[in-house]
Amino acid sequence: MIIYVSILLALFLAALDQTIVATALPSMIEDLAGVERYAWVATSYLLASTSLALVYGKLADTYSRKIVTLCAIVLFLGGSMLCGLAGEFGNLPLIGDGMSQLVLFRGIQGAGGGGLFAMTFIVIADLFTPAERGKYQGFVGAVFGIASVLGPLIGGLLTDHAGGLIPGVEGWRWVFYVNVPVGGLVLWVIIRRMPRLDPPKGAVKPDLIGAALLLGGLIPATLALQLDKRSYPWLPGLETNTTLRSWLTICLILTGCLLLAAFVRRSRIAPGPILEMRLFADPVFRRANASTFFFGASLMSVSLFLPLFLVNVLGVSATQAGAALIPFSLGIVFSATLAGQIVNRVGYRLQIVLGSLIFISATSLLATMGPEVPYSRVAIFTVMCGLGVGPAMPLFTLAVQNAADVRFIGQVTSASLFFRQIGATVGAALMGSLLGTTLWVAFSSIDMPIEVIDRGIVAEEFVSSGGAELPNLVRATYQSIAATEPVAEAALIMAEGERVAEEVAEAVKAAFALATTRIYWLATIMTALGGILAIRIPELPLRTTHDRSVTMPSDLE
Repeated sequence: MIIYVSILLALFLAALDQTIVATALPSMIEDLAGVERYAWVATSYLLASTSLALVYGKLADTYSRKIVTLCAIVLFLGGSMLCGLAGEFGNLPLIGDGMSQLVLFRGIQGAGGGGLFAMTFIVIADLFTPAERGKYQGFVGAVFGIASVLGPLIGGLLTDHAGGLIPGVEGWRWVFYVNVPVGGLVLWVIIRRMPRLDPPKGAVKPDLIGAALLLGGLIPATLALQLDKRSYPWLPGLETNTTLRSWLTICLILTGCLLLAAFVRRSRIAPGPILEMRLFADPVFRRANASTFFFGASLMSVSLFLPLFLVNVLGVSATQAGAALIPFSLGIVFSATLAGQIVNRVGYRLQIVLGSLIFISATSLLATMGPEVPYSRVAIFTVMCGLGVGPAMPLFTLAVQNAADVRFIGQVTSASLFFRQIGATVGAALMGSLLGTTLWVAFSSIDMPIEVIDRGIVAEEFVSSGGAELPNLVRATYQSIAATEPVAEAALIMAEGERVAEEVAEAVKAAFALATTRIYWLATIMTALGGILAIRIPELPLRTTHDRSVTMPSDLE
């Protein structure tokens, strides 16, 4: 049990890191002077954690789980320490300024964090049989939920108040330093108490060429999805002035696809592949991973785009927008924990399907939100989202682990996490493009007075900033015009300016409301596809032993 608690604590640090950093990012870019690389702090972490997920699974099937887990923790803690030191020693050779250092070190931290996510489920699989595993994996979903609630709060507190702990050390650096003592304790417990957890005999060493092809394909493909499509469009013809930069996205996608195709071909013939392609012959593995891909994609609609709606349409503060996600997280904590406790009695398929129905209902309700929706009703919808998606978090992994030969537990576990993360990446990219396109079309149709246009204010140019400043710019324009007129006429001009500004503000709100509606209908479709695939997942009895005989097709021998 001490080992289980320790591995959950390590997972908590990695999960917390995904949310705690967001609150501190504004202070980081202000201190390191790197606003143009703002998104790369998150992107570098995502690239590393996603790309290495399958590699960790193969390593766990080949070498001692204890050694692989320790390596992941060391990478994560080392990356955390380096992130905290970013920029402290000025420009570094080959790396550059403090912001470039932070981006690189976040990648190192992500390489460890991705391993912690995968190894948590793999180690739990070693500690408990599938019949016992459900209730313990259910707590993993609870850990994610708690981390998503505490992350923004802890990040804000450390950024605002920890700066005085050590003179000269900015508060945002403690967001990273706080991982070190807690992670050190976890490291000590695992070294002292965890057995080696060696894999079954006969494991073949990882195919290094296949690993290189996998990483070489995932990095450009994932990067292409993360790029700002206003600066790097999907296709060169989508912008007025075609430049070499406009070809970057499609070139990255093509490069990624070619290398991933080579990885698949290599995995079919090489000994010790990173991902055994014949695992897809198992319907549980195939359908569960396809379903979790769509769940991962639809999940992003809540965590990424709901705060945007609340701030830009309802006009709430950033704090209130963040607080609206707390019911969502609490819903995940409750349903994920409950799902693990009752899976032995009701199975995994029924719970996932029922969860998808709740999630579909919730996203459909979110799609009907308009500028007049009460804040309290939004909170109810987010609770429903959490209750719907919660069971999927532990049960998809449990289903593929239960169906797999124990020799491939690492691979099937990491594959489940990998497809969920890839789904989240694709979902975020598609919804982001839908948001940008909808706003651009809506902003371009705003009827701006000629006086405003003559001042160089074009509504569609403010899509990237959300258009919040447009009403004030309209007011300022009319104020400058009124300043040159007699008092009586100036009052009329000011009144007209206020009327136009209010119309523009309402148009901006309507644009965001329309974009949100489309995003949540897309999320509804994605969740429905995930639910349909989940219905077709075979329901296998949960094993009560670790030593299951081979359940894979005989040609895996």
